[in-house]
Amino acid sequence: MRTQFTIVSLIILAAQGALAYFYPLSAWGFIITAPLFLLGVYEMLQRKRTLMRNYPLFGRMRYVMEILRPKIYQYFVESDTDGTPISRIYRSLVYQRAKRQTATTPFGTQLDVYEPGYEWVNHSMNPLPLEDVKADDLRITVGGPSCAKPYSLSILNISAMSYGSLSSTAIEALNWGAKIGGFAHNTGEGSASIFHLKHEGDLIWQIGTGYFGCRHEDGTFNPQAFAERANSPSVKMIEIKLSQGAKPGHGGILPAKKNTPLIAKARGVEPYTTVSSPSNHSSFSDHKGLLNFVAELRELSGGKPVGFKLCFGNPVDFENLCKAMVETKILPDFISIDGGEGGTGAAPLEFSNSIGMSLRDGLIYATDYLKAYDLKKDIKVLASGKILTGFDIIRAISIGADACYSARGMMLSLGCIQALECNTNKCPAGVATQNPALYKGLDVADKHYRVASYHHETVHAVAEMLASMGHKDTLKLNRSSVWRRVSPTIIRSYCELFPDKNIGSSLLENAPKSTAS
Repeated sequence: MRTQFTIVSLIILAAQGALAYFYPLSAWGFIITAPLFLLGVYEMLQRKRTLMRNYPLFGRMRYVMEILRPKIYQYFVESDTDGTPISRIYRSLVYQRAKRQTATTPFGTQLDVYEPGYEWVNHSMNPLPLEDVKADDLRITVGGPSCAKPYSLSILNISAMSYGSLSSTAIEALNWGAKIGGFAHNTGEGSASIFHLKHEGDLIWQIGTGYFGCRHEDGTFNPQAFAERANSPSVKMIEIKLSQGAKPGHGGILPAKKNTPLIAKARGVEPYTTVSSPSNHSSFSDHKGLLNFVAELRELSGGKPVGFKLCFGNPVDFENLCKAMVETKILPDFISIDGGEGGTGAAPLEFSNSIGMSLRDGLIYATDYLKAYDLKKDIKVLASGKILTGFDIIRAISIGADACYSARGMMLSLGCIQALECNTNKCPAGVATQNPALYKGLDVADKHYRVASYHHETVHAVAEMLASMGHKDTLKLNRSSVWRRVSPTIIRSYCELFPDKNIGSSLLENAPKSTAS
């Protein structure tokens, strides 16, 4: 093939030269042929890519098609229901709600209601008038017996996404949307930046293993720096990050080239230095240590709600944590359960695909253990993991959650097109990039309204669903509210599939035994 390329190229160049001799204007053709010839020679001489060496020009088409493949599939191949990780039917729903456009669907559902795995809720024969269920009232109070400053939290909030993972304009639009919509914005472990604080939207400050925003130079926790930031009026809750669904038990690295002065200022590190987020916390190493850290942060913050986030892993670990709560009498105000289906800008494939429980299973295990140890009444549970629609919220609350987070739903409301470029710094929508040429195209003045609109319309959908079920609030929801098709001829309620556990139930007897940490 290389010999053929050489012969054909020489023939074309000779013909081009002869044509240029008789018709001088045709010499412009060398602008095309000469670079292609030089590119072909280069590919023949390089030794790293066999395909390109054997097929100097046509081999390059493979790489072009690899780049175009996701776009071609999304726009010309996938149906409304089979796109991943989020299908078009739900992406379109978020876009429509963000723009306050018609969000109804024609001609019936596109879902196969007889396919195993299909889920739904049943309506009441005596539904409530829609106006009887107020979307603005669908809130919970977070704060246990030891909390001096409880917080009224919406049932839908912005999940943890750091400045650095998202652009400055995306962060600013999200927080401004949270401000006018009356819901909370989780900072992610990158701490609160000036873009989180500019519009004074309510913040849930996440503290990760790097202790960004409250660290000493050696990366250990700095109580004074924490107290200073935690007492900001914008900070309403504090969340200790133990693990996340996309890569549980895995740390991270902020490369020096991405550590810009603004990102460094938010995190409390030196700009243009490589900064690591270890896989474990240096402030504690066991369950009692975690609970003591919760108590310390609650005191330093002046009594604000403090909790922690985890992707549910080994059930024995969580049971031992519950035992430690009972023994020490130190309770978190909330626990956030992140599902293994959660997303992130970049994660090792094995961690993203094969570590950590799904949200449904993690919620069931967590709430069962909390109920068995009589802890659930004092601890709110937040759910995160592909929460997009009103049904997603109702299902999570029926399983045991009290409120929900959404990350990708909020990103879509900003204009994310699921280009799957989050880990390349080339996000075409300006959401997950630090490239000014891209993120400056995201208009904060427009997008913050879309964030608030998506939240409003989705919570309103929850209110309408509750009315159809005959409920005035989410407190009536339980596992009997959700139904699932388990085979073409059999349906079961979640209560049948996942029976609720009561105080002192057999869950404790059947759980694997382990020494408490």
